[in-house]
Amino acid sequence: MKLGIAGSGGIVKEVLLALQEVDEVQVTAIFVRPHSREKGDALAARYGIPAVYTDYAEFLKQADVDFVYIGLINSAHFTYTRDALLAGRNVIVEKPFASNLREVKQLAELAQANGLFLFEAVSLLHMPNYAKLQELLPQIGRITMVQANYSQYSSRYDKYLQKEVLPAFDINLSGGSLYDINIYNLNLIIGLFGAPKAVSYTANIGFNGIDTSGAALLQYEGFPAIAVGAKDSDSPSGCTIQGEKGWLRCDGVPGELNSVELCLRKQEPQCYALNAYSHRLAHEFKDFADIFAARDLAARDRYLSISLQVAETAEKARLSAGIHFPADTTSHE
Repeated sequence: MKLGIAGSGGIVKEVLLALQEVDEVQVTAIFVRPHSREKGDALAARYGIPAVYTDYAEFLKQADVDFVYIGLINSAHFTYTRDALLAGRNVIVEKPFASNLREVKQLAELAQANGLFLFEAVSLLHMPNYAKLQELLPQIGRITMVQANYSQYSSRYDKYLQKEVLPAFDINLSGGSLYDINIYNLNLIIGLFGAPKAVSYTANIGFNGIDTSGAALLQYEGFPAIAVGAKDSDSPSGCTIQGEKGWLRCDGVPGELNSVELCLRKQEPQCYALNAYSHRLAHEFKDFADIFAARDLAARDRYLSISLQVAETAEKARLSAGIHFPADTTSHE
């Protein structure tokens, strides 16, 4: 699969590292804005990327690619993805998919109407450890409680405290803790249990109206799920799923999902570590390449269904905390 990349920031560098492990994907072009041309040239030289573009329309028209990967700031995801789809390009867009449910719906419908592949890059959903978690889930019996925590003191938070707002904390760019890291917890929970019956979000709100941390309560039939995400503080991260017959535990940040532990009552715990790649992002791109090679549109729709449910849940949570993005009132007609 030939991949064209849009962006040159930190996540793009991580993707390029991950793709060194994935033989099924070749990066054949990169787009950067004109002021980032030097960065684009440096990445192209380091990773052997044949073509560098500074005009997005030209990139979409001319680049020799099967997919475009959108690795830009959150608020840019919708426009860049829409333009790629309108140009007939398959797209992988970095999480969060877009700023709100309306945008995600529009993109999903556009892809489906034109027979194109469209994926949200959520690493954990494509990991063997996640598949094992799904497989083991019935063994713990009726679910009674789910707790997921992704807390990581942001390298950008010190500047935020000095009133310097970088994109991760910029409400105008659809930033914040919920959409940056708690989105992983929402994907894990919703991927396992579907959309919740109700959702609310209690957040710590910063000086500019953005959430620096918060806890989302997802109510399911018979049990609550709590998703905690923090960029203003650290704690051990992980997910615990409690059932009447035992529990499942994933230690560490959910975007890496390094292991799955099963403990049934009166039995010794069993631990599984099945991920095959060293880089946390490699499995998703291998999966995307395999789905594309098989032209498996049903798989596309399964992942889009999760993305739509996550987008709806995240939006409801965000609005319940009084957090409004400019994109909420922007017309994309």
